[in-house]
Amino acid sequence: MVSMRLPTVPRLSLRFTKMENSLIVANVVATVESGIYCEEEEKDELSQREREGFESPIIEQEMPPWGNLGICEDSGSEPDGVMYPQSVPKEKVILNVNNVHFLEERNEEMLSKRILVLSRTNKVRSALELLRSMELLGLYPNLHACNSLLSCLLRSGLLDDGLRVFEFMKAKKITSGHTCSLILKAVANAKGCDTALQMFMAMEGDCNVKNDFDTIVYNTMISVCGKVNNWLEALRLWRCMKANGHDGTQITYCLLISSFVRSGQNELALDAFNEMVENKFELDNDTMQAVIGACIKEGKWNLALSIFQRMLSSGLKPNAIVCNALINSLGKAGEDTLAFKVYETMKSLGHSPDAYTWNALLSALYRASRYDDALHLLESIKRDHESQLNFHLYNVALMSCSKLGLWDRAVQLLWEMEASGMSISAASYNHVISACEMARKPCIALQVHEHMVHQKCTPDTFTYLSLLRVCIWGSLWDEVEEILNHAEPDVSFYNAAIQGLCLRGRIDSAKKLYTKMRKNSLQPDGKTRALMLQNLRKDSSKYRHRRPSQQRKRKKVVF
Repeated sequence: MVSMRLPTVPRLSLRFTKMENSLIVANVVATVESGIYCEEEEKDELSQREREGFESPIIEQEMPPWGNLGICEDSGSEPDGVMYPQSVPKEKVILNVNNVHFLEERNEEMLSKRILVLSRTNKVRSALELLRSMELLGLYPNLHACNSLLSCLLRSGLLDDGLRVFEFMKAKKITSGHTCSLILKAVANAKGCDTALQMFMAMEGDCNVKNDFDTIVYNTMISVCGKVNNWLEALRLWRCMKANGHDGTQITYCLLISSFVRSGQNELALDAFNEMVENKFELDNDTMQAVIGACIKEGKWNLALSIFQRMLSSGLKPNAIVCNALINSLGKAGEDTLAFKVYETMKSLGHSPDAYTWNALLSALYRASRYDDALHLLESIKRDHESQLNFHLYNVALMSCSKLGLWDRAVQLLWEMEASGMSISAASYNHVISACEMARKPCIALQVHEHMVHQKCTPDTFTYLSLLRVCIWGSLWDEVEEILNHAEPDVSFYNAAIQGLCLRGRIDSAKKLYTKMRKNSLQPDGKTRALMLQNLRKDSSKYRHRRPSQQRKRKKVVF
């Protein structure tokens, strides 16, 4: 608006109808106040209109941007009803811009600056009225002003008005990559990823808009897809971006890696990482930690260790989760020495080891057959970090006792577990019985089994197998028979018992058990069959030297 001096006259309300650029405009009111207009009065009027504007009635408008305006007889008439658009919250409504201004200033650049100032100060209604007034005169603001107005509308939660301004900008071919990014992000936040993707695909079909796409637009959509773990669409956008000649930025690759890792697409995450390294982009802490996680899940511990060392040399600080995951991965690969080096590095970074750390280290020692070291580490944990003891740590220690045949140590650890109130599974009792088996202590093994049943822990297949083996080695034949009669018929029980009886020289008992096994329709394994055939050949040679009356008494064994 421009200041002008007029004679003192009463306030006039001029009603006129004007057609401009195929838009029918009705009841446009030009108001002229008496007296002298100055810049301060202009600002007061804008503030007053701003307040009045948000209190005025609202109606839902249709495209084109400024609505399908019919001719009314009274410009001050109020709409019959109020309708809230579904795309915005109920407290956010569509502005009903009915007023336009008589503009003496016709310089588009000056008017664009005015819209820019109004938008930056969040005077939404005044900015829209000025834009509408310019359009009626065939004047159009520049791209910067339109983007600022669009940003102001979206910032105020007025998405539908923002969409109308966006359509206006598309019609006038004054969009940019920043315009597309603003509207796509707002649509994704208000209506979800799928709606934003549909809008993006529609833009791709519009050549005028697609030409405005830049890397930032693709980054916006990759980020939107990443938030809902839509890795397929993120991958498509990545490929389309490269096909359209746009180079990815550091943000592009960070978004891709994050999206792929969250979706479990570790190979794609590593591909994006390799491309990021080839393009010599700087790697941040979060991205490198995500890549280490992807490497570990793919079993590439050497690459994970290399990236870990690269982080340290770059002055970055891996978090405790990454350190624990790397220690666990190295332990599973049999690299116990490297696992403990990472553990020392973890402590130097100021991270305190937790139960996961101790479990990874104990497991690494066990896999490396360093059973004594595993037991020493458990004692160290009990002494310095007693609060972090758990079921898994004790189980690894029990397995180490089983390998070393330390039945007394295993029983002691079992008592400690029970005294601490831990829930003990059959596996823990099995490890103790296995330690007794290794030490050839059948009586102790039977006592552990009895205690296990007393604690209402149901024995499983591994329990009975260990008991059978240790009782056979201890020549406790009655106990062997009792175990076979008590347990459910299982081919592994019979195989273990027959093989043990044969090795202990009790061939007749083995044959009887073999016959019983076949009657139960259980198939022997290769070792059992070979032992029985071997012993039958010995019997056959004795059988040929017997009298016919003795031969008739021999029972036939069915294979």
